[in-house]
Amino acid sequence: MSETVLILDGASTEDVPATASGTIVPVRQYLTGPWGDRGDVRVINLSRDTQYHSAGYYASLLAEARGHRPIPSVRTLQDLSRKTVWSQDLDDVEEALDRALGAARSSSGDTTPADATVLIYFGEAPEPALRPLARSLFESFPAPILRVELRKSDRWEVRGLKALGWRALPVEERPRFEGALERFMGRRRLPGKRARPARWDLAILHDPDEKLPPSDRAALDAFVRAAARAGIDADLVTRRDLPRLSEYDALFIRETTAVSHHTWRWARRAAAEGLVVIDDPDSILRCTNKIFLAELLTRANVPIPRSVVIGKDDGARAAEVLGYPLVLKVPDGAFSLGVFKVKNREELEARAKLIFEKSELILAQAYTPTDFDWRVGVLAGEPLFVCRYHMSRGHWQILNHAETGDAAEGAVDTLAIADAPKKVVKTAVKAARLIGDGLYGVDLKQTDDGVLVIEVNDNPNIDHGYEDAVLGDALYDRVIGEFLKRLEAH
Repeated sequence: MSETVLILDGASTEDVPATASGTIVPVRQYLTGPWGDRGDVRVINLSRDTQYHSAGYYASLLAEARGHRPIPSVRTLQDLSRKTVWSQDLDDVEEALDRALGAARSSSGDTTPADATVLIYFGEAPEPALRPLARSLFESFPAPILRVELRKSDRWEVRGLKALGWRALPVEERPRFEGALERFMGRRRLPGKRARPARWDLAILHDPDEKLPPSDRAALDAFVRAAARAGIDADLVTRRDLPRLSEYDALFIRETTAVSHHTWRWARRAAAEGLVVIDDPDSILRCTNKIFLAELLTRANVPIPRSVVIGKDDGARAAEVLGYPLVLKVPDGAFSLGVFKVKNREELEARAKLIFEKSELILAQAYTPTDFDWRVGVLAGEPLFVCRYHMSRGHWQILNHAETGDAAEGAVDTLAIADAPKKVVKTAVKAARLIGDGLYGVDLKQTDDGVLVIEVNDNPNIDHGYEDAVLGDALYDRVIGEFLKRLEAH
């Protein structure tokens, strides 16, 4: 299991945080001592000076070189040292801050300019109005102690951001810090313990409130059990657990991904910290944009429906090339959302106008009706499962999104890979390998003119009783086995 080390400036054994679950190490001892031979170490760097070339800076730098997991990382220290860097990530944070503090001040009738300094410990703030700010800042700049300087003139803004050390804290603040430290060091586990210790820790990111998640709860539990069989300790985590990401060796995203979304931040952070991650950020970037996919597949001679990328005022060209009906696709839609069939010029112009309010480009494709879509799951460049997703009753898509927000799904048949058409499987594997070596779901249509790839999904559905209907537990073992293979080779 992992060891936690708290690094402090001096050798005093009296002026230290009260903790029963971490080892206190003076920074000089960590820099020069035999710490390089210890494998799984989490380093909480509480040095007062973390400027470039300081002892505190080198503590985080050497921790990374030794394969330890420091907080703050050198990247965080570098980001915090330059306002031109950290200020770029604060637009959304400051909007939320202004709403929270602005509402509080307005209710009290106070409109005078103000300054404030807030100390944030592991993403925790003392005032309820500041807690969203604290979480957001810690997600972007994970450091044990952040001093945030706020100023309000026309609106609230973050004017200063700096990482502090333990001995820079006022004495009266130390109990609050110690409480946050203990909560951060604590781990949330699923009920039950294994008879043998885990070799690795896996975070499975999910959203329990998502209406159409990539995996239902039964499938998530099956992944956890498969991980236990492989000697991996798997936790189901949510977006709020991002500050604890460095505790893990691997990340498995089982939540619908998007680039402008917290799943993207999770993937980027995991990759930057050296975790094994599926979906990796490159796969998310490539799969979540249909225009990118169309270009990539076309250049690689992978067959797709006839396609035209259109900008504003290009609708007539799309109709000339594709005819009616045709399909308009929002570049970053998911789960059949953002896909529209239009039957004539009036519908084309009306729908395109709405899409162009949020996107500069639209992918238009020839309407290709079939009774079902093939879905081939591909893991590390090899087929994992094959399904037929039938169209929703009375609809032209496998998911029919009603105006009420509900979605009606068509039936699903799962086949053994050997029983599926070889051309379908071969084409799906070729398309997936263009994206990377992660876990993908390739959607295809089988027509009189051949097999066409509709899209490649970076987080395919794996639900209990559907995609696992043929392999059963072996499907979950194969996915977890890929994590194990990569962890052992890491």
